[in-house]
Amino acid sequence: MAKTRTVTTCQRKEPGYREVKERIGDYRAVELMLKNDEIRSQASRCMTCGTPFCHGFGCPVANVIPEFNEFVRRNRWKEALAVLLSTSNFPEFTARVCPALCEAACVAGINGDAVSIRQIELAVIENGFARGEMQPRPQQQYHAKTVAVIGSGPAGLTIADTLNRAGYKTTVFEKASRPGGILRYGIPDFKLEKWVVERRIRLMEKEGVVFETGIDAGQDISFNFLESRFDAIALACGAERPRDLAVPGRQLDNIVFAMDFLVAQNRRLNDEPVDPEKDITAEGKSVVIIGGGDTGSDCLGTALRQGAKEVFQLEIMPKPPVDRPASTPWPTYPSVLKKTHAHKEGGEQFWSVTTKEFHGRDGAVNRLTCARVEWQGQENGTTVPIEIPGSEFELNADLVILAMGFTGPGRNRIVDHLELDLDQRGNIKADDNHMTSRRGVFTAGDMNTGQSLVVWAMDGGRQAAQGIINFLGV
Repeated sequence: MAKTRTVTTCQRKEPGYREVKERIGDYRAVELMLKNDEIRSQASRCMTCGTPFCHGFGCPVANVIPEFNEFVRRNRWKEALAVLLSTSNFPEFTARVCPALCEAACVAGINGDAVSIRQIELAVIENGFARGEMQPRPQQQYHAKTVAVIGSGPAGLTIADTLNRAGYKTTVFEKASRPGGILRYGIPDFKLEKWVVERRIRLMEKEGVVFETGIDAGQDISFNFLESRFDAIALACGAERPRDLAVPGRQLDNIVFAMDFLVAQNRRLNDEPVDPEKDITAEGKSVVIIGGGDTGSDCLGTALRQGAKEVFQLEIMPKPPVDRPASTPWPTYPSVLKKTHAHKEGGEQFWSVTTKEFHGRDGAVNRLTCARVEWQGQENGTTVPIEIPGSEFELNADLVILAMGFTGPGRNRIVDHLELDLDQRGNIKADDNHMTSRRGVFTAGDMNTGQSLVVWAMDGGRQAAQGIINFLGV
């Protein structure tokens, strides 16, 4: 079907962002969108490779990228949408928050710029909604067996959506007051506006998925209750145990975990109550963010919008190179320096820095002692950070945000009650069908794999749904 190309016909074009002065004053999406004719030109850059690494190696959900690119190039948006939806449950999410693993594996990117796959994906799904093609398609007939999904993040939503389309009545239990998990509460609006999440939830409800919110499974309802009413149970509660920093002064006030900080802001924007103990903002404060990943960047953007006086972001790892290093060759995801929109809005980054001690006044943090490190190889092949003598320095800090990732799913009453097998990192073990050590209980997403990307959680959700189908039959 696709026409083979040997050269690209135009240059890659980025959609860009809203002006800093404008976007820093609100929480609306910062990234712009290309026009349809620009998207078609970008799709024409696809070489429709005989071996599309973007599809087979790069994309966790195996999107059939060359085919929907070709349909877009031909202005056949409806066909492009059908191809995209054949592999991806929620392209409107991944097109906004995925780091585009597919583009890192794009053949055009070997000696030039990769195809703008993420932007094309976003245009396809948003055109689908705008043209009225994303209408509810409720099931006309259901199997007798039912499934309960615990957690409504990307993995839980994917399980529920896939099972519902396969004809299994599915109920999603969510402890928060609204469904969406990290999509609604963890990711800032300036990356993923919540009307996008709400639109999909409403569509799923109209198609037959039942959402029960404000219910903490294991506490408000027991496992015995769930087991007596459902033929299979899927656990998709995410990774909720944050990595802490055990240094002197950690007990001081105003040292908070990143997710508590981000969730509080999302609750405010949702007009939801905020736990008084976690109701803290960066307004007027000197803020230090410890952790240089995407979550740290989200905290940076949020702190700037809240009116922080100054923001510093610390990362213990060395500063990545600008060009792709030999250690991450094509088609792997490159370990290169990334400047997010938040980094272009303000704040100062520090690399190869470790935090040694927090200092306080009147029980609250007011500064911290840091030191620079260099990474040295060990006999066992690992590298470790070694403090550089005499490199200590101090930073003022009225608020410290720990954004160093997660170490596992944390305590879960159902997991504890069933005594499910865990791996060495504390994640729930599962077989090839995503079934846990308890028959009929499945798991997917960060609860199973550890902290990862939204797109990987969706991939795990699709696999778990298929495992449940294999288990239940018809």
